[in-house]
Amino acid sequence: QVQLVESGGGLVQPGGSLRLSCAASGSISSLYRMGWYRQAPGKTREWVAVISSGGRTNYADSVKGRFIISRDNAKNTVYLQMNSLKPEDTAVYVCNADIGTMVMFTTYWGQGTQVTVSS
Repeated sequence: QVQLVESGGGLVQPGGSLRLSCAASGSISSLYRMGWYRQAPGKTREWVAVISSGGRTNYADSVKGRFIISRDNAKNTVYLQMNSLKPEDTAVYVCNADIGTMVMFTTYWGQGTQVTVSS
């Protein structure tokens, strides 16, 4: 059984910062690509950022230069540092990860954490 659990969401004023965490737990043999998506009310899910097992990163244009994705392989955790937040960043942020266990390789998703940017 593998789980991804996000934390760190909340209410922040425009221009502020938040740091999201997503911890993977369970019978994990290998942890590969990890990433973040977000879904705003009434909109489709949007890809935000991804980091490879070796630390290579890529970002959506809408967050490039403001958000930083990182990971701690010893803790099976991926982070999203969000700076210079804007109201349009308001969404539920969900992490995902490609994980190998003893019996299978698949993509797992967390439940999400709410981020609200408002004055």
